[in-house]
Amino acid sequence: MKKEHNLSTLTARAEEHLITLCERIGERNTGSEGNRKATSYFRDTLISLGWEVRADGFEAMDWQSEGAELTLGSTTFAVSPSPYSLGCKIHALLAAAGSITELEAGGYQGKILLLHGELAQEQLMPKNFVFYNPEHHQRIIALLEKECPAALVCATGWNPALAGGVYPFPLIEDGDFGIPSVFMTEAEGERLLPMAGGMAHLHSRAERIWGDAYNISGIRRGTLVEQIMVTAHIDAKNGTPGAIDNGTGVTALLLLAELLKTLPAGRSIELLAFNGEDHYAVPGQMHFLRSREKELKRITLNINIDGAGYHQGGSAMSLFGLLPEQEKAARDVIAHSQGFSEGEPWPQGDHSIFVQMGIPAIAVTSQWFLEHMESQDITHTPKDNLSIVNPEEVARIAIALKDLILRVQATENH
Repeated sequence: MKKEHNLSTLTARAEEHLITLCERIGERNTGSEGNRKATSYFRDTLISLGWEVRADGFEAMDWQSEGAELTLGSTTFAVSPSPYSLGCKIHALLAAAGSITELEAGGYQGKILLLHGELAQEQLMPKNFVFYNPEHHQRIIALLEKECPAALVCATGWNPALAGGVYPFPLIEDGDFGIPSVFMTEAEGERLLPMAGGMAHLHSRAERIWGDAYNISGIRRGTLVEQIMVTAHIDAKNGTPGAIDNGTGVTALLLLAELLKTLPAGRSIELLAFNGEDHYAVPGQMHFLRSREKELKRITLNINIDGAGYHQGGSAMSLFGLLPEQEKAARDVIAHSQGFSEGEPWPQGDHSIFVQMGIPAIAVTSQWFLEHMESQDITHTPKDNLSIVNPEEVARIAIALKDLILRVQATENH
């Protein structure tokens, strides 16, 4: 490796990118001002490194809230507005439903409806989410829209498999859903349930805001039409610095851009910062699929980075449908890269977009996260900050990905 690209230098650059993304910019939910600052930083850095830059713009719903209150008589309950929910100021009877059977029984129109029990065990997928939408989630949403309560109060617990480490988690996170909603802990729900039938007052100060957003990519054009696409999402949830999810992934892309200033002839390389993985409508990913439909067939390999660089343990590469020469290259890199291992397949990332289209993919993440994906309490919370990041591991990931790309290119050139 050239001297200017040694590990200590790359680690220092990783620290600078991470500080900029996660502290100087901070919150960068899609459609927000912070998000636009992040995509501008990504674009400007690519330009400074001599990459051809492509910016694909689209509109996205941002959202802000100033809290909520729920009272019955003199009793107050702790609630928070559901992300992307409409605000409301409602005085109505309180009703409750804890199962689909109770929901099907009906009689909730115009009431404030408490959802608890089995109805509130896992976060419901947004009604128009195309990548994963279980039938029982669709059934609950359809029943709620049919019944048309004035508002929803959702008593939830902790479910990191679908909602990250947030406690309590928002049962509904959907800007296409028209019923105002708030959420509370299961314990608050148990306090509230006996009061069903009484008059409740709910005031939720929330607002939907539309803003511009961008997918940004850097391109190195090779001598072949086909291309390798390396991706990481640049957005983060409201209320989190988004260090592991996914400042480290974006930083790895920027380090890789530096390492690949010169590239042997072969397939083109595109480094794409997706914008919307943590947004209810994944707008950047949907825009990518619409605007790149004719180009998708040229992609022969996707490498997606998400949840990487955790300060405990090493990095894992999970392999999805690779061609034999790609699989050999990946396993060679794993064997020769310090701290790397082959990870189990996992679906919660942008690599799944490519896998579903039959495109070979590699997902890069932290081994610790793979082992604790269903029990961690970090992602989507303020705990996802730079104190849990190992910048040197992010630099190692960039080095390993350069090695992987060069190995894949070498097999394609013969």
